[in-house]
Amino acid sequence: MDSLTQLTLGAAVGEAVAGKKAGNKAIFWGAIAGTIPDLDVIAGNFMSTVDAMAFHRSITHSITFALIVSPVFGFLLKKIYSKLNISWQRWSLLFFLGFFTHTLLDCFTTWGTQLLWPFADTRFAFKSIFVIDPLYTLPLLITTIWLMFLSKSRSKRSTLNIIGISLSSLYLLLTLLAKHQANQVFEASFAREDMKIERFATRPSPLNIILWTANAEVEEGYYTGYYSFFDDDKQIEYSYYPKNHELIIENMPTSEDINQLIGLTNDWFTINMEEKVLVFNDLRFGTYAGWQKDDDNFVFSYKITKKDGAVEITESERDITNGPDLMADLWRRIWAE
Repeated sequence: MDSLTQLTLGAAVGEAVAGKKAGNKAIFWGAIAGTIPDLDVIAGNFMSTVDAMAFHRSITHSITFALIVSPVFGFLLKKIYSKLNISWQRWSLLFFLGFFTHTLLDCFTTWGTQLLWPFADTRFAFKSIFVIDPLYTLPLLITTIWLMFLSKSRSKRSTLNIIGISLSSLYLLLTLLAKHQANQVFEASFAREDMKIERFATRPSPLNIILWTANAEVEEGYYTGYYSFFDDDKQIEYSYYPKNHELIIENMPTSEDINQLIGLTNDWFTINMEEKVLVFNDLRFGTYAGWQKDDDNFVFSYKITKKDGAVEITESERDITNGPDLMADLWRRIWAE
């Protein structure tokens, strides 16, 4: 999820664990704990494009990291706040839950999180919530800011914090229910259209859980379609993207980076040839305006070239100059206008 959401969730966790004794200090350190896992993007600046992708949401997002690092912070905070009647175990618990809730929340998004690193490289991705969703974040943000202005001895602090965490958690469960309902609609559509689907994956469109999209794999390509719960009917129009996977074999030598990139996308990708350059399109995140049929402006795409006999992969620049228009168009599509 986005940085503000993770910071706010961490702050709420900090309040729940140590707010009665540490007051706003617990909120501050909870926010820090909720932010630390995403600092792996800093290390990514010193890595290749593919290695940075693989590193993000791996080590720092694992249970192992939380178990090892939390006691270190717990010990340090016990030393810093020695006058507070808070054990190092409780400070450690604050950081462990800050790390773990960050990781768990990320599992509900599309990117994929290596929760069990280093024992398994499986990336958990439930794909039920977009990385920015105001309806999840706002209850935590409002209640956390509110309670910060109350004395740590006020029982209302705890009540507000429970309300914020409960509302956000219920919304997260609602995303799973919405995904289940959307899946049923897409499955019925595949059967009605007699589409020979090998597998499919669904995810919400940006900022909401009303408009859903599906990627459906067939032998030679992928279909993508959109469905809003406000649509008058369940007749879904699909765009088709040929795989063109053979272009890699025909134009590039065997490369560990290419294999790693394919693995990260879980084989959800297409290949285009643009001006004699191979372009690798990551289907997991779709296109900027996929609800507009046959849009081919992918959110994440990578140029694959040869340099001095070696394969080089670089992320394509994104064109978001028409962002306000896209948001307005998205809003209309959500409401089936």
